[in-house]
Amino acid sequence: MPLYQYTAMDSTGKEQKGRKEAASEEEVATFLKNQGLFPTSIKSATKGGKGGGKDGKGGGGGGFNMNINLGPMVIKTKDLTIVTRQMAILLEAGLPLIRSLKTLSRQSKNPAIKKILDETASSVEGGATFSEALAQHPKSFDKLYLNMIRAGEAAGKLELILDRLAMFMEKAAKIQGKVKSAMVYPIIVLCVAGIICAGLMIFIVPKFEKMFTELLEGEPLPMLTQIVISIGKFMSEHYLIMVGGIFGLVILIKIVLKIPFLRFYIDWVKYNMPLFGPIVSKSAISKFGRTLGTLMGSGVPVLNSLTIVKETSGNEVVATAVVKVYEAVKEGEGMAPPLQATRIFPEMVISMIEVGEETGKLPEMLDKIADTYDEEVDNAVGALTSMIEPIMMVGLAVIVGGIVIALFMPMITIIEKLGT
Repeated sequence: MPLYQYTAMDSTGKEQKGRKEAASEEEVATFLKNQGLFPTSIKSATKGGKGGGKDGKGGGGGGFNMNINLGPMVIKTKDLTIVTRQMAILLEAGLPLIRSLKTLSRQSKNPAIKKILDETASSVEGGATFSEALAQHPKSFDKLYLNMIRAGEAAGKLELILDRLAMFMEKAAKIQGKVKSAMVYPIIVLCVAGIICAGLMIFIVPKFEKMFTELLEGEPLPMLTQIVISIGKFMSEHYLIMVGGIFGLVILIKIVLKIPFLRFYIDWVKYNMPLFGPIVSKSAISKFGRTLGTLMGSGVPVLNSLTIVKETSGNEVVATAVVKVYEAVKEGEGMAPPLQATRIFPEMVISMIEVGEETGKLPEMLDKIADTYDEEVDNAVGALTSMIEPIMMVGLAVIVGGIVIALFMPMITIIEKLGT
């Protein structure tokens, strides 16, 4: 029987290679599927040698194959949103799934999109479902995406689900962009202010210290001047320690953020902090409502939906609240009481969820909650921007002004000496 060389992916996305004797490629594909694998490549091979040629040195004319693995390719969220929207349009127009995948692959200039769509089309051709084929690329398609695709396949409304997915990702990206813009502006201002102050302390202050030593001949300097000079001297002499300390702090923060216990308290502080707290909390509520409403509205079971919401919340405070809701729903209770007990959701949200449960229109109510809090985030970002500009300007003026005053206070004594 002919020998075939195959490449397949397991349920975790790990690549496996091997050989199989079979009557045809289709028989190899069936064998792999029965083993829980999804074929991505099946090629004819000979028994001669490791390289596939009879002489053991290579296949097809004595050449050699060199595979360079640059790591798994990933479709970025922005690109995935566009691909999802395009896929929905093609399916709605009546094109078969495989042809839609190949059409998008052929049109795309992004190598990651081309590779993943080609592999997905091959898997579907080999007998896998669309969701099974997408599951081989977990870094590109998260659990929310896969569960919605499975729901769409079960209901026979894949194009509708893809459209909902695209809409969900577009709105999520929009609100995330607004939150980032609110956070980026003060960070940039603080960095610029830090660079200006560091420049003054390292390069300007030491020159004034030398001048004061020569002209004042041992007279005591004002306390503010002594403090500024001491800080400037330390910064100029130990700048490497300071740079290392900054890098060390960044690494420490990254390590701390990976510890679930500490992440909860950090997220709690972010959730309740002044100025930024309202934006963090409102965006978290919006994401909770949008994700849960989209999943339930697409036909994903409520317990599965809550599990996905927990895993994709991005906030340990909300994730902990969702766990309590999950346990309550599992026991046959409603969502409103456990959400109210967490004390992190406003009464308006609790009331709307309660009404949604009573009327049987919870997904629609959750979408309305998300829309409402999207607008709230807009307003909070605008309010923060209008408040933070004068606060930062005043803060920067106080710091720079304090340095300037500290340096000019001894100048008064020097001028008086020169005048006498």
